[in-house]
Amino acid sequence: MIMRQGQQLLLPASPVFIWASLVAALMLNFLQNMGLWGRAAWAPDAVAVVLVFWSIHQPQRIGVGVCFLFGMFMDVHQGAMLGQHALAYSVLGYIAVSIHRRVLWFTLSSQALQVLPLFAVSQLLVVLVRLLAGDGFPSWSLVLAPFIEALLWPLVTAVLLAPQRRAPDPDENRPI
Repeated sequence: MIMRQGQQLLLPASPVFIWASLVAALMLNFLQNMGLWGRAAWAPDAVAVVLVFWSIHQPQRIGVGVCFLFGMFMDVHQGAMLGQHALAYSVLGYIAVSIHRRVLWFTLSSQALQVLPLFAVSQLLVVLVRLLAGDGFPSWSLVLAPFIEALLWPLVTAVLLAPQRRAPDPDENRPI
């Protein structure tokens, strides 16, 4: 693949780091649901953001199966209908893997706009499953969650790509 001018060459992503970041996002969601602001409808879903990030940047390692697994973890933790988050995360992972080549050509701000519909579809699926199960409609503040998740995209990208950055000034010991 031809790299754009000024784009940095990245080291391969460590599988240990990928899984550690997914588990850290899961723990952040657990803490957020239990203590910070409860199950506020506007609260961003850290697991969804990290799953989309790794599905776009490492589609050969993180796919629909991993998304389904983390969705089941979220369902069990929240006491939600089993499969509600699993369905949403699986669709999220499938779409992210489908568009991963295209998204990587954009700038970070444009990438955030590209993944915004993914987060909106995920929220919509969760709400539809809840409504089909007979639960009431959550507050309209849930419309904010995909926008907050899209705003977190550049920060998450900077944090999760930091271990892969190569030295910007090559010399005889580091030719690449």
